[in-house]
Amino acid sequence: MSCYRPLVFCAVILTFLVIVVGAYVRLEDAGLGCPDWPGCYGQLIGVPNEAREVARAERAYPGKAVDAGRARKEMFHRYLAGTLGLLIAAIATMAWRWRSRIGRPPWLATAMAALVAFQATLGMWTVTMLLKPAIVTLHLLGGMSTFALVLWLALREINPRAAPAEATRRMRPWVAAGLAVLAVQITLGGWVSANYAALACLDFPICNGNWLPNMDFGNAFHVTRELGVTATGAPLSQEALNAIQWSHRAGALATFAYLGTLALWAARTRALRAAALVLLALLAIQAGLGIANVLMRLPLALAAAHSAGAALLLASVVMLNFIVFKRP
Repeated sequence: MSCYRPLVFCAVILTFLVIVVGAYVRLEDAGLGCPDWPGCYGQLIGVPNEAREVARAERAYPGKAVDAGRARKEMFHRYLAGTLGLLIAAIATMAWRWRSRIGRPPWLATAMAALVAFQATLGMWTVTMLLKPAIVTLHLLGGMSTFALVLWLALREINPRAAPAEATRRMRPWVAAGLAVLAVQITLGGWVSANYAALACLDFPICNGNWLPNMDFGNAFHVTRELGVTATGAPLSQEALNAIQWSHRAGALATFAYLGTLALWAARTRALRAAALVLLALLAIQAGLGIANVLMRLPLALAAAHSAGAALLLASVVMLNFIVFKRP
């Protein structure tokens, strides 16, 4: 029983790391560093490195030249994700075994375990379906959802002070809506990444010299198409990429306005002030990172930091929801 709480806190940190490393692997174009799953060229441990291993791997997977560097990055991410899966399975097992001593139903821990199992399936499909945008985006959302659930479980252990009853009643729908708004924006950001549209617009705040560039929303947001092509198999146009990037920017503006206003309102309540100020700071940092990524042409460190910032923004909004919905 004494190890339950430390494991929950470790899961929060590890989930955040899996999200950031996953973004790094994606940005390094290493998501298909291994053509199979869960191993890499048939190996569960390590990647083909010796000449005979490389030759055997390339015979087994014709047309898939071994790139050991990309493969190592992908396998490192898989090892982290696998460790997280085992950790969450252990937490769920403890939550059931010691449910009377923990004092809470084990359903949240069970939902986490089920979500991680689904995440593993999405990870497999990401490889076998060759980075299909809808699957890649769902994989990102699954990681963020896991982070939110693990954090909520950890907040139960920390047990922060609830907001006063009158503030709770007023703010509950608006704080819950803030989580929904952020979820939509994270989805748009995932769609940008999944379609390699981060640099579709090379200037800011306008897009390729126009406030409203030529855009093709139909092909941009067709969810069943393959990467880089339309539903009919034609190459995805610049107009479609413009639509993806422009939508993300419009969503970012709406998210900044809504969450910024919400944070200023929440800061007036003492129990919410710390979380609200953190949210304001993270909003400013995330906006700055997004602009810098465009102007500096997507440097790896800044792009990975932008993904980390999205996870931290989610954490701050989850914290607000936890305090507001907690009973005084």
